[in-house]
Amino acid sequence: MEKENAILDLSFEFALEVIAYCELLEEKKRFVLAQQLLKSGTSIGANVREAQGAESKPDFIHKMKIAAKEAEETDYWLLLCKHSPSYPNPDDLLEKLVPIKKLFSRIISTTKNNLR
Repeated sequence: MEKENAILDLSFEFALEVIAYCELLEEKKRFVLAQQLLKSGTSIGANVREAQGAESKPDFIHKMKIAAKEAEETDYWLLLCKHSPSYPNPDDLLEKLVPIKKLFSRIISTTKNNLR
């Protein structure tokens, strides 16, 4: 049985929900934002997954920072959707992104402190 890893689990579940939301956007012919959001929203988990095989703690921190940046980009695209009247409401995704972003801060900070 695999050890539980909150950021891996959260980012994977989030990616699945982003895919579903992007499919909804594409049904409404909102292709440009759907593509941007699909790329950044699924990239979060892909970068977290890549970080699990990091060669060193600094490499791990670097990969997690990339994942955190993807989370910020995803937040931006979701906010654009939220404030565009003709787009489906992404509030549930925005809410699910908050703990992911907080977890990145804790993971990066804790790992940096362990380097000292």
